[in-house]
Amino acid sequence: MGSKLNLEGIMLFEQPFTRVPYENYRKVFRTSQKNVERELGGVQSASNELVACASTGNLSPEDAIKSIDTMMGKVENLKRKLSDLHETAGKPTQDVMRERLHHLAAVESLQNTNQPEFSRWADTRLDRWLVDWCLRTGKENSARSIAKAKGIETLVDIELFSDISRIENALARHSCAEALAWCSENKTALRKIKSTLEFDLRMQEYIELSRARKTMDAIAYSKKYLISWQDTHLAQIRQLSALLAFEPNTTCGPYKRLYDLSRWKTLAKSFRLEIYNLNTLPTEPLLHLSLYAGLIALKLPACFDHSTKNVDCPVCDGESGTGSQPLGLGKLAGEVPYSHHANSTIVCRISGKIMDEDNMPMAFPDGHVYSREALEDMAARNGGIVTCPRTGTSIPFRELKKVFIS
Repeated sequence: MGSKLNLEGIMLFEQPFTRVPYENYRKVFRTSQKNVERELGGVQSASNELVACASTGNLSPEDAIKSIDTMMGKVENLKRKLSDLHETAGKPTQDVMRERLHHLAAVESLQNTNQPEFSRWADTRLDRWLVDWCLRTGKENSARSIAKAKGIETLVDIELFSDISRIENALARHSCAEALAWCSENKTALRKIKSTLEFDLRMQEYIELSRARKTMDAIAYSKKYLISWQDTHLAQIRQLSALLAFEPNTTCGPYKRLYDLSRWKTLAKSFRLEIYNLNTLPTEPLLHLSLYAGLIALKLPACFDHSTKNVDCPVCDGESGTGSQPLGLGKLAGEVPYSHHANSTIVCRISGKIMDEDNMPMAFPDGHVYSREALEDMAARNGGIVTCPRTGTSIPFRELKKVFIS
């Protein structure tokens, strides 16, 4: 009989799974809403004007027909726009949501982990996590290859990370255009979370104008894009105004930091954090998070002591290699705290059984401790002599000392 399925624990890892297509569908809905408001607003205005002219008798039949034809044209144009939007973005997003919800629903009917269906579901989940890891580490081609080979294109966020890569590459080229376009598309959502990313990008564009000593362009840019932020960023705007008086090679600390090119890397990090935040994506790969969850239950100080390493322990095994730097899972384990037990347990190294009041620990003169049951069994097979498996010390059983756990 397999272990009972921890559905709640599984779903904790799946929170971002449906959020990305949900956010994409919200964008489709907002675009549709804007089109409807714009086109129908024009139709409503034309209709009101038509009624007003008709009521005064200043409307000829030809003009009425022409006005109605114009309104019908706007409605047909709206219908075409909405249809195109549905086919190019709405329907594909619906299909993705449907596939992902079906994938999650498949595990809800399972009872335990020994069912073949769960193994298949878990294999698919691992494939998804591998694709996620590839995407986050810049291996987009590998991610696409895995997704295609496993048939899970609708279950992974390749297009989202492709956009992230595109915008980050633009920032690496010292261009804010793509990131600002993304901010414009997500203005409402960014405002709700009180994001300052757009201001930071505008600030950087102003700094670049100042670096190029385009003073008048910088002043015009400030009036157009920065003044609207003065209620929340007045101090920074004032500092930016003073920046025009300093050359890019200035040694004055505050202004030297504004000219520092490392700000572009900070912007890229800020952008990635914001897009993760909007889509409720964790900053760590899902594969790492799942490994952390297991490693935190296994990590002990003994794992990092060469004299007590266990070859079967993934934390211990991860530290093998040259030097003192951990490798593999040992490196990941370094990110999590040691496992904590509210009530400590002592396990016999010989038998693997827990030592307690019914199986008391017995100590050799050198301090090594083993369970009474294991030592009694050893003494019975060796004429009353027990041998410490660590040091090789042999003594009569009667010379062992009882250890009391407090």
